Amino acid sequence: MSRPADDGPPTLEVAGAVATIRLRRPAEHNRIDPDDVAVIRGYLDNGKLYPAARALVFTGTGDTTFSSGYTVDAIVGRLDRDFEELLDAIERFPLPTICALNGSVYGGATDLALCCDFRLGVRGSRMFMPAARFGLHYYPGGLRRAVAALGTTQAKRIFLTAQTIDADEMLRIGFLTELLDRRELPGRVDAYVAALAECEPGVVQSMKRQIDAIAAGDRANAESRSAYEASLGSDELRRRLARTGRQG
Repeated sequence: MSRPADDGPPTLEVAGAVATIRLRRPAEHNRIDPDDVAVIRGYLDNGKLYPAARALVFTGTGDTTFSSGYTVDAIVGRLDRDFEELLDAIERFPLPTICALNGSVYGGATDLALCCDFRLGVRGSRMFMPAARFGLHYYPGGLRRAVAALGTTQAKRIFLTAQTIDADEMLRIGFLTELLDRRELPGRVDAYVAALAECEPGVVQSMKRQIDAIAAGDRANAESRSAYEASLGSDELRRRLARTGRQG
């Protein structure tokens, strides 16, 4: 029996300035199969697939769930460092990353969202981290990201109590960058991509790296002046300033 067209491993879609990795198991809440890890990692590692992209978007199929996270039945036998390393690679990805949460988010998919620079959610969605109910001590990288993004108190609330959090609360605690009506989500993603495309890509990437270094307490890279000084001497800065002056 053939699978439905929207049931299978994640796809990479490239359109102009944006590359989109789409999770494609809506009937199973877009779960992440163990074999999907290598597929997504391949998309991340092969930049030749989208040389003109200025942003990478993660989203799910359908209008119910962004993702329910790692396949529950595979947690004991197949949850290994590959999944953690994938999420670390998303966090370190040089292009700005946008998580377009087309619905609710559960389990390890909450960490996938936290790996992204921007998280756009829709009204009526929820988040839930069931690790403690399963008896699973979550891996350190995921705990680190939650504390960095949400603060200690909210990270404890999510991980230690396994409470379900609604969309308004997701926005309030900083899990979401923006909360939107569902019909607004595609246009808002497009607006972020368009804004990023107007900026100098090398500067966007270097500032992303330095902001992450500041957040991580990486003092050497957080206080480095090399990218700033290089931009001061760049022809691109002069060209853009001259263009601004002409427009004014």
